[in-house]
Amino acid sequence: MIKHAFWGRCSTEDRQDPEASRAWQYSRAEQLITPRDGLIVAEYFDVDKSRSIPPARRPEASRLLEELANPDRGFDAVVVGEPQRAFYGNQFGNTFPLFEHYGVPLWVPEIGGPIDPANEAHDMIMSTFGSISKGERSRIKTRVRSTMAAMAQTTNRHIGGRPPYGYRLVDAGPHPNPSKAADGKRLHVMDIDPYAAEVVQRIFAEFLDGRGIFAIAERLTADGILSPSAYDRARNRHRSGLAWSKSAIRAILINPRYTGRQVWNKQRKREVLIDVHDVARGHETKMTWNSKDAWVWSEKIVNPPIIDEQTFTDVQQMLAGRGRGPTSRAPYRKRHTYVLRGALFCGICRRRMQSHWINNAAYYRCRFPEEYALANKVQHPRNVYVREDAVVPALDRWLCRYFAPHRRAETINAMLAAHAQAPADDAASLAAQQTVKDCEGRLARYRATLDALDQDSDPSVVAGWIAEAQAQRTAALAQLRQAPNKAQITREEITALINDLGDHAQALQHADRGDKASVYQHLGLRLTYHPTKQTVRAEARLDSHRIGRRSVSEEGLEPPWKRVLRRLSVDP
Repeated sequence: MIKHAFWGRCSTEDRQDPEASRAWQYSRAEQLITPRDGLIVAEYFDVDKSRSIPPARRPEASRLLEELANPDRGFDAVVVGEPQRAFYGNQFGNTFPLFEHYGVPLWVPEIGGPIDPANEAHDMIMSTFGSISKGERSRIKTRVRSTMAAMAQTTNRHIGGRPPYGYRLVDAGPHPNPSKAADGKRLHVMDIDPYAAEVVQRIFAEFLDGRGIFAIAERLTADGILSPSAYDRARNRHRSGLAWSKSAIRAILINPRYTGRQVWNKQRKREVLIDVHDVARGHETKMTWNSKDAWVWSEKIVNPPIIDEQTFTDVQQMLAGRGRGPTSRAPYRKRHTYVLRGALFCGICRRRMQSHWINNAAYYRCRFPEEYALANKVQHPRNVYVREDAVVPALDRWLCRYFAPHRRAETINAMLAAHAQAPADDAASLAAQQTVKDCEGRLARYRATLDALDQDSDPSVVAGWIAEAQAQRTAALAQLRQAPNKAQITREEITALINDLGDHAQALQHADRGDKASVYQHLGLRLTYHPTKQTVRAEARLDSHRIGRRSVSEEGLEPPWKRVLRRLSVDP
């Protein structure tokens, strides 16, 4: 009996049913190998991963490639349900040599069995399927973009994304597609949000009166007006929501949708090579601003306007006259490697500190404008700076001390104890977390509505809404506190990582900046800088994802942190 590993992929949960997609791919694989005494004993199926992503960067596919090098992998061959799902473009030519190197046959239904490395026809067939897969994706992109452009020009349907500040989505009836309507899908259009729309009108009016963007932000904060991120906390939990920022004011002033016209294609997704010296790593998607002549405008006003077109035109002319038009962008600077990027937090405001390069040295800063301090009622310097080389040497010594041989058992026990307190992410807990988010968003809107009521209005109705949302939030928080706990990582996994790192901790002090940053990232380091005490608190937070068991590097089939340590062991 030949033991096989099944390899499949489903592009996205929104447009495909993962269970149905897996079922028919699995069935095709079984139909191929069962008559030849084959049995599927392992499964590697990626969900919500584009075919354009190379297999080495897909979680399940990378785990499969990693297992090829394992002599105790538990399977003798690999079978795919459909080659277009596994390979895209030239991915087959970049991936199949690994199967050939480790002597693992790759079975494909269209071949009728395992691929023969010496058969030119097999290679041609697989390359053709890669080209077909690439062409299919290109045709889908073209159809979607054409449809979106036509809808933006001729209809008032909301075509995706969050509505601009000042608008809200309202129901517009069942979906025109009968099958989608039967599933309960609805159309939505934009309507004016009275509270936010009044703020938008005030911003345009004050700017036309000669006030600067920063002055407008300060006045709104001082008057207690909720910023966009504070007004809709449910979708802006990643932002502080403390006060109005200059960027929020500018984004409102340059947004043409406040005139009531539908505008689409202001930005596009652009795929760029991750490494120009190693094209096999594939591309990464970046958002890029299109020039104004590429924007798609509706032929007429389709949404309730908040400001008139003449006001919008006057504002754009004023912005352009100040030397910075609405779509101009600062030139890209040279990229630098920051060892502590994303890991250093300000001890006063608890915000992540920004990476900053000054005089050929890496710094981290927390810029806290006056309006933020005003809204948050904290004593915060306008700028807090800490130099990287003042932190990293002490951090390396800390790692050496806690990962020293005589303290490793103590460190492992401490990490296990910390992870034992991590809440379980079961369905009930996830639902309770979503309830908390929804209630917080509703509370922000209800309070804004209450503040906007006239003196003659009865606030009892809104107060009842607030009480109801608070009760639901309290119940959801109680459910989260009562949720069962579980550890996210095993003792064996922590022990392996600590032993590997401890054996190379001394070499880490002299490592390359990029390698050192990779190890810090997989350790889950969180550093908190307290400027008044001139101290940094360091924490290491491990989980199975950071350990990188499913990562495949371009240099070898191993997690990135192990690759770094291997290099350090060669040249400490």
